[in-house]
Amino acid sequence: AVGGFVRGGVDDQLIRFSFQIITVIMVSAMIINLGARLGLPTYSLITGLGIGGLAVALAGREALSNVIGTIMILLDRPFKLGDYILLAEGERGEVTEVGLRSTRIRTRDDILISIPNSVVANAKMINESAPASMSRIRIRVGVAYGSDLKEVEHILLSVAEENETVLDYPPARVRFRSFGDSSLNLELLCWIALPGAKGRTIHQLNWAIKEEFEKQGIEIPFPHRDIQIRMGK
Repeated sequence: AVGGFVRGGVDDQLIRFSFQIITVIMVSAMIINLGARLGLPTYSLITGLGIGGLAVALAGREALSNVIGTIMILLDRPFKLGDYILLAEGERGEVTEVGLRSTRIRTRDDILISIPNSVVANAKMINESAPASMSRIRIRVGVAYGSDLKEVEHILLSVAEENETVLDYPPARVRFRSFGDSSLNLELLCWIALPGAKGRTIHQLNWAIKEEFEKQGIEIPFPHRDIQIRMGK
């Protein structure tokens, strides 16, 4: 960190972007000043620069919208580098870079996705790392009618407690959600420190729950229907 700013972070990028704007303004001012010293009409230079800028803007409207999107991201700060975000289109990953034209996220498949900043700035987004980096995991489980729910609750909490990724605080808990057509539906709620470990932790918990249910003889039912056939005379 330098001067309170994280190197490579959003604050650092905002500073660099501001310097780029200031550089453009200074260069324009120097051109106008040099033209005035050479005896060129200042008004014509300003008009020429304005018309040239307008022509560039019209020719690159998409690029301009991305620049505006970059400014909105840097000022609004919906995320920072290292955050895990989920866009409405389904892209989910870690923010690795916020550039002048696009934002790059790295997915759990280790694929780098580049998304135009005009899209990012206007998209519905879930920041899984904010306001804290912790992420909640929900494991939905259905058990057969007649099962001992106290025993089921004990198994679910024990499985969460034995998992190294699950945090001790906030503590894991179990909720009895509903009476299903074929099952009693419960949900295990627990927390992990980093959103990136979500998929792996869900896999581990599901695997451990299935093994423990089989050991204790707790049935996970599947939907079934009774069909009655009436034979005509």
